Amino acid sequence: MTQLGMADGVFLRERQPAAGRAASPLVLLHGWSCHGGFFEPQLEALGSVVPVLVPDLPGHGQTGAARPRSIEAAADAVAGLLAARDLSGVVLVGWSMGAHVAYALAERHGTERLKSVVALDMTPKVINDATWAGGVRDGLDILHNAEVLEAIIPRWPDMAERIATRMFATTETPDPHWLGYARREVLASDPVLLKPMWASLTQQDFRAFLPKLGRPLHLVCGGQSALYGETVADWHADHVPGVTLHRFARSGHAPHLEEAGRLNRLLLDLAGN
Repeated sequence: MTQLGMADGVFLRERQPAAGRAASPLVLLHGWSCHGGFFEPQLEALGSVVPVLVPDLPGHGQTGAARPRSIEAAADAVAGLLAARDLSGVVLVGWSMGAHVAYALAERHGTERLKSVVALDMTPKVINDATWAGGVRDGLDILHNAEVLEAIIPRWPDMAERIATRMFATTETPDPHWLGYARREVLASDPVLLKPMWASLTQQDFRAFLPKLGRPLHLVCGGQSALYGETVADWHADHVPGVTLHRFARSGHAPHLEEAGRLNRLLLDLAGN
């Protein structure tokens, strides 16, 4: 059974295996405008085999306004959770924004508690500019992003619908359950809390840090992602020593929902089962 509650200042979904099973814990970090419930396929399938912890990050879900709202504050909150539980050998999994939180955690707090990092369909830098074409595929640049920031609060219903539909593969019919879930849950998010998190996310640039990560990095690429293309995978292959690329051909931006079985097998393998 999934346990729910506040833990060290964040709302946490958690499942633990039966006593006597030893495995690396999985800590799963969700994307912008979502919450930990988007990892339900992993909680249900993996929680009886390995420890699975899924926090709601600041500005999101039931953590909401309980914490300062920035990527750095989210990283500090997760680091505090790992320390409070004295977790080690952690497989830290970040989907979209969650990957940046994972990178910020490693940069700010070190990697001593981490076994490996898994990034689900994420770039090291969201904003495109003259030096970088691996940001959001629609050409998001600093000028366009200023318009996005101004629109988040007054135009949230329209933006929420676009976010939910672009989450899935561009040429596949999405699972009706998860499409409906995404539409409902993203729309229910508070744009007032999300705006500072988006501002912080779009300021991040981990291109200099990732080559120095010092832990195995696994990049799961959605082969039909509406957000990121092959430029991102190519950059990792060229710049991050030892990175492992996993191409999920039938997935868009949410491989943990679209090809959950395959991702779960990967996570079990990384956790040592």
